Amino acid sequence: MATILLVGVDLMLRSRLEGPLTGHRLVTSDSADPPDLVICDISRVDPDDVAGSWPDVPILGFTNHTDTRGLQQAHAAGFDQVLVKSALVERARQVVDELVGVDA
Repeated sequence: MATILLVGVDLMLRSRLEGPLTGHRLVTSDSADPPDLVICDISRVDPDDVAGSWPDVPILGFTNHTDTRGLQQAHAAGFDQVLVKSALVERARQVVDELVGVDA
């Protein structure tokens, strides 16, 4: 089980991620323990700030398909994976398992 920090993720999307990510712990605020993965809504936060806050943690960023600037910024900031929002829920389990090192 991985602890996954959701940054800038709204409640509706969080509820859509809970199904595919059953077995992982989703949190929305910093805790005493570092997360195993950060999932970040690029349209709501600065990718450089997120990458700087968790330099040793895999980061999965997402935004809408029209936000090419945000997608480019997340890549440039060093995010481990960047997806369009429509693919996030569809591929969430596969991508999360890859990033946190879970064998399929």
